[in-house]
Amino acid sequence: MKNIDFSPSAYDGHGRLRLPFLFWCVLLLQARTWVLFVMAGASRQQGDTLLNLFYPDHDNFWLGLLPGVPAVIAFLVSGRRHQNPRLWAAMRWALIAAQLVLMVWQPLLWWQGEPLSGIGFTLVILDIFALWWLLSNRRLRACFLPVED
Repeated sequence: MKNIDFSPSAYDGHGRLRLPFLFWCVLLLQARTWVLFVMAGASRQQGDTLLNLFYPDHDNFWLGLLPGVPAVIAFLVSGRRHQNPRLWAAMRWALIAAQLVLMVWQPLLWWQGEPLSGIGFTLVILDIFALWWLLSNRRLRACFLPVED
């Protein structure tokens, strides 16, 4: 039986809850290093300059790819979430764990001597908001529950 807590427009043609728009924004935020990697690869001439602008220390770039892995997997699995319900249910907790890592990572870099920047500060604020949203949004939580037929 469908949950009646959400409006009918929140469901797709198969009766499953649609993922909220903000979910896709959180995935992009978590996979920001992956997005930068793709952009750098697409712009062959300025790719190295782009990577050096955001990641002067190349070790931080490779480490930055790790917290984005759950977001990339969630993006890939989201279209077939009904076929892998256990994996999909675990993805919410993997995204929350990755968001915690991202939220702590930037202040840790500042503590190790990296200069404070507006971009870094903005990312920390966005990371805090994303973590709060992942933990508190009822519709998103319901999207990760197994579908009852």
